[in-house]
Amino acid sequence: MTDRLSLDRCSINTATLGHRSHISDVIDKVARAGFGAIAPWRRDVEGNDVAVVARQIRDAGLGVSGYCRSTYFPAATAEGLRHNVEDNRRALYDAATLGSPCFVLVVGSLPEGSKNLAGARGQVEDGLGQLLEHARKIGVSLAVEPLHPMYAGDRSCVTRLDEALDICSRVDPDQAGGIGVAIDVYHVWWDIAALEQIRRAGAEKRIDAFHVCDWLVPTKDLLLDRGMMGDGVADIRRLRSAAATAGFNGFTETEIFSTYWWSLPEEEVLRTCAERMIEFC
Repeated sequence: MTDRLSLDRCSINTATLGHRSHISDVIDKVARAGFGAIAPWRRDVEGNDVAVVARQIRDAGLGVSGYCRSTYFPAATAEGLRHNVEDNRRALYDAATLGSPCFVLVVGSLPEGSKNLAGARGQVEDGLGQLLEHARKIGVSLAVEPLHPMYAGDRSCVTRLDEALDICSRVDPDQAGGIGVAIDVYHVWWDIAALEQIRRAGAEKRIDAFHVCDWLVPTKDLLLDRGMMGDGVADIRRLRSAAATAGFNGFTETEIFSTYWWSLPEEEVLRTCAERMIEFC
């Protein structure tokens, strides 16, 4: 894909603004900045009337690219797993109310005191299987997001795109839909198989979301030092082009966790995101 993005095909994940303002104010700022969509974070929505938030988004002329993020699945007990699955079931209702096409799943990893990574992966797959029919019924896809391997011990036992797609295939062997992947440049840019797996995801019709930011060198914090597009070493254009060629025509979503960018005015962050998305995406 050689055409550059227009802002009406771009989205902002509310985490990019650092969870500083009320969701209603964030909606207004994102719309004024010219973006076509927003991806609300649960912590910004929960505690509010979700139907009211959904109406505010529609009234602002914005679409919804995704709803972030899931409760981790793995737990030390069967009761804990059931609780986590039900928490995600409730969040799926909110995603549907918001009009989100997908619910982004950061699946979690080892419960406290455990070293059983295979067991954690099994719990994730079990939990997804329990949610799939419900997700299909309400029209919100389960978007499994593989995370960079540095998070394998706590945030995600799914660290590669091929792993996520294999899980989707086992949970949904007939490709009936309702489960796919969220592709985040920050988490997949390093993977030698990334382009091949993006092609596979497209062929299997499983690309639910595409997130952009950049990988800084050096990265000073494993969680809160993501880079603005163009400030790092990730080949964002190539990865986004691969997703477009694979058939993804959804919103390109900026998601940046950064103490630096969170220290700046929200309007400045949005302005920079808009400039960089058009230039680098």
